[in-house]
This record gives sequence, structure tokens and C-alpha cells, in this order.
Amino acid sequence: MEFPVFHVSSYQYLLPSHLLYPYNIVPQNYIHWTETPESHIFSADLPGLRKEEIKLEVEDSKYLIIRTEAIDESTEPARSFRRKFRLPARIDVDGISAGYEDGVLTITVPRSIRRGGFFIDPADVPERLEVLARAA
Repeated sequence: MEFPVFHVSSYQYLLPSHLLYPYNIVPQNYIHWTETPESHIFSADLPGLRKEEIKLEVEDSKYLIIRTEAIDESTEPARSFRRKFRLPARIDVDGISAGYEDGVLTITVPRSIRRGGFFIDPADVPERLEVLARAA
């Protein structure tokens, strides 16, 4: 006897998404990522923390680790936070910068190679071009 298979995606047309998920729930460790031509920008809301409690580490030039750490052994950070994720390819690891203002941590990861067009100056092109190879 065969049973029909129902997929979750088949129900999305029956109920609007605001009825399936009535609250805009954002995970506590959510990090927003924005990509620009010059860099990747990561931002996280970390209210109630002091700048000294936030630690950023780059592991093996591939992973970025954001975590909270107590300043001394007698105190605990106001909020426990730990997030590790893979960095995009072709970045400048030495140029990574971070800022913490009004409870928002912003990390800027610059690209190492900037894509751009190239320009051929017409004065550099010889008047007569020689054919070195022909396509078959």
C-alpha cells in the first residue's frame, strides 16, 4: 500500500507565510552579511556588552570566530555569544577591521582582488596585426 507524499513546500500556497509564521523571529546569534564591490560587511546586534568582552579571531585564514569572553575570572559577560563561519574566497585577512558602536558590531572584510575592466589604448595597437594562429 502506497501513501501519498506531502512536502512542506506544497503547503505554502494554502496559507500565506504570515499565517504560518506569525512572528518575525530572528535568532539570537544572527549576523547580517552585506557584499559590496570592495568588501564584505558583517554586522551583529550585541546589546549590553562592553567592547572588551567581544573577541574576534581568524582561524586558518578561512574562518571568522566571534565570541564573548569574560574580562577577568570574577565576572561573566552580560550575554553569551559564539559564532563561527567560513570567510569568502579572495579576501585580505590583514585588512579586516571591526567597530562596536551602540550595541552593533560591524566587521569589514576587504577583498584582495578587485574586479575591474581593462583599457587598451589605441595608440599601443600596431597598424598592421600579424596572425599568429588560426582557428580550425
